[in-house]
Amino acid sequence: MINTNRPRRSVLYMPGANTRALEKAKSLPADSLILDLEDAVAPDAKVTARANILAALESGFGYREAVVRINNLNTPWGLDDLKTFANSKADSILLPKVESAAQVQEVASLLQQMNAPTNMTIWAMIETPLAIFRLQEIASSHPLLEALVLGTSDLVKDLHARHTPNRIENQAALSLSVLAARAYGLCVLDGVHLSLDDEAGLRQSCIQGRDMGFDGKTLIHPNQIALANEIFGPSDLEITEAQEKIAAYEVAIKLGAGIAVLNGKLIEELHIQDAKRILALGRAIANALNQPTP
Repeated sequence: MINTNRPRRSVLYMPGANTRALEKAKSLPADSLILDLEDAVAPDAKVTARANILAALESGFGYREAVVRINNLNTPWGLDDLKTFANSKADSILLPKVESAAQVQEVASLLQQMNAPTNMTIWAMIETPLAIFRLQEIASSHPLLEALVLGTSDLVKDLHARHTPNRIENQAALSLSVLAARAYGLCVLDGVHLSLDDEAGLRQSCIQGRDMGFDGKTLIHPNQIALANEIFGPSDLEITEAQEKIAAYEVAIKLGAGIAVLNGKLIEELHIQDAKRILALGRAIANALNQPTP
């Protein structure tokens, strides 16, 4: 199940073959890091990248969550990837191109056989048309599954679609993924924004993802972190409003009313649940930032 004490506003892909990037990651303000052995690593660099990531995990990334994206188990590298990191300091294992519950269950079984820590979770890449059709099956596949990660670039390729500013080509997949995640208590992360010199487009994409219900956004460059943190994190105004809603509702309850009115708006229990979620996220972000950096 999702760790609600862990913000995932910004989730940065880091290529395992690049030792300089892995070292730099220890000082970046990203909430989570995806240490990549798959798409970002050429076949002849897979073994070296594996060793690089293992060494980086040993020295630690501070408060930053460390997730290793392994190669698919049907590749020459996948099983060795899993063996290498099953007992490492990685927080989670990210599986590429998940299209069935069986894929998640197989990795969960292997992790158990390898005596992996019980708190090591599994993340699943959702990046093919078949994955979208099987979202319910995947999302409910195993208790170790913690997050769905949208691979929108691969999905657009498979759809023979085109990237558009409003992402109409991915709307159905994005919405269904959020629905599946919420139905089964999972984290869900939006796909990457490919243009590195398009801050306006990145902002639009982050706002759209936040408004759709995503917990955060996957990123491909450190320059994208600040904007994702800003948009997916609660603002000072949102925190203040959440506190005011809770206070007004508590007064109403004491007076025997089941609802409250604040600034002309009706406040019910459902609004209080969301207000508490916002405050918990704000506290988790503050607590993480107070953790030491290696």
